[in-house]
Amino acid sequence: LYKIVLVANRNIVKDVLVDFELIIMQKEAKIEFDRLPVIQAIPLQMEQLFHNLISNALKFAKNNVPPVISISCRTVTLQEANSSNLKKPGRYIEIIVADNGIGFSPEFSEQIFTIFQRLNSKYEYPGTGIGLALCRKIALNHEGEMWAEAKPDEGARFHILLPVNARL
Repeated sequence: LYKIVLVANRNIVKDVLVDFELIIMQKEAKIEFDRLPVIQAIPLQMEQLFHNLISNALKFAKNNVPPVISISCRTVTLQEANSSNLKKPGRYIEIIVADNGIGFSPEFSEQIFTIFQRLNSKYEYPGTGIGLALCRKIALNHEGEMWAEAKPDEGARFHILLPVNARL
């Protein structure tokens, strides 16, 4: 029903960046991204995923340090796919969204994906606490998975595994 080939994955990232043009200029942010692959995905959900991750990277930037956001991609080996919690055999890609922001303590790497859970004051960093929960739900909806790595003051890395041919 929703088997839409995401031909313009790179275009989705470019479209999302247009939404953040002003804040990117104000913060003098640098955004780098690889050529992203063609996968079967729901474009609106992929747009939401990248929107939330880029928004967080800009929001949780260090004071007086221009944000650097890197979006990279690689093919997951069959051995890696078989050793993970993925429910479907097949070819997968890994998208990594990394930043140089405030990061967080590793012990919170699961809590951040719980809806309405926040690590920071809503007065210091506005938001609803649903963005990362939604991102993980999107990855799971596409038969993939998502996790995060971070250290305080060293930024964060969000890993998204997605099948090349999801059954949507």
